[in-house]
Amino acid sequence: MSQPALTIASLLSDPRLERACRQWLKGGRYQLEDLGSRLAPLQELEERRDTFDVVLVQQGAYPPEIYDGLRRQGLILPAVVVGEVSGRIEYHEAEVHLPEDQLEQITYSVDAAVSRFLRQGPQASSAGESAASSGGVATPENWRLPNRLKGRLGYLGVFYKRDPSLFLRSLPQGERQELLASLERSYRDLLISYFKDPAAANQAIESFVHSAFFSDLPVNKVVEIHVDLIDGFWKQLKLEGHKNDFLQDYRLALLDVLAHLCEMYRRSVPPDLPLSGPGSVAEPSQATAAANQDYAQEVN
Repeated sequence: MSQPALTIASLLSDPRLERACRQWLKGGRYQLEDLGSRLAPLQELEERRDTFDVVLVQQGAYPPEIYDGLRRQGLILPAVVVGEVSGRIEYHEAEVHLPEDQLEQITYSVDAAVSRFLRQGPQASSAGESAASSGGVATPENWRLPNRLKGRLGYLGVFYKRDPSLFLRSLPQGERQELLASLERSYRDLLISYFKDPAAANQAIESFVHSAFFSDLPVNKVVEIHVDLIDGFWKQLKLEGHKNDFLQDYRLALLDVLAHLCEMYRRSVPPDLPLSGPGSVAEPSQATAAANQDYAQEVN
């Protein structure tokens, strides 16, 4: 089953970042349009809201009141925020964060942003609707993004169906090594912030787990990344004459990551078929049947 195409509005103000994202969002499935270089990017986003499925934003590029205005209009898109993982919410609660030095993961972050938005979209939409009722611009029912994305892309088609061509084992050797190095940087970020900044650590864990899930990163590779990084920290601390016993506590970080990853896989299993009545089982819908078939192909 072919993957649906996603049209992405880039609000990145840094041309260097825009070019890097474009390099990794290659292929026919991702269509990136550069709005950040236009004179009025946000106005164009508002006027062409029906055109875009996802938005790329740069952390700190716009003041909070800009995003408040978008939310008041009900213009809430699946979002990937490029920049430092600080624990701060830039646009809305369902956004996905990706540091600038980890753009090799941008395709996985885009897929994660869509699937996360579809799970949390009703909450995001209600925020926009309540704002509209208090003086903002009402969002047409047929445009509200959960409705539009589910109608065009299909919830099961986005969340339950990963793209096998983006699996780690399917990538060319060079891209595979670049992705692994990027994932190691992601994991290092979450270890550094794990005990000193819980909010930043949570965002770093989400960033790593999303990419691990959508790239089908083996669990033993996650453990290997953790062990290698902790071993490197241990050697560095020993060389500098510092105590390193506390590094054993970072096993909690590994357990936390694996718990999040297990939850992603649990959610990826197609739901039980609904019952049509007492003692009888309903026929599966086409979407559910397709999801079951896709899932079976992935696990075999």
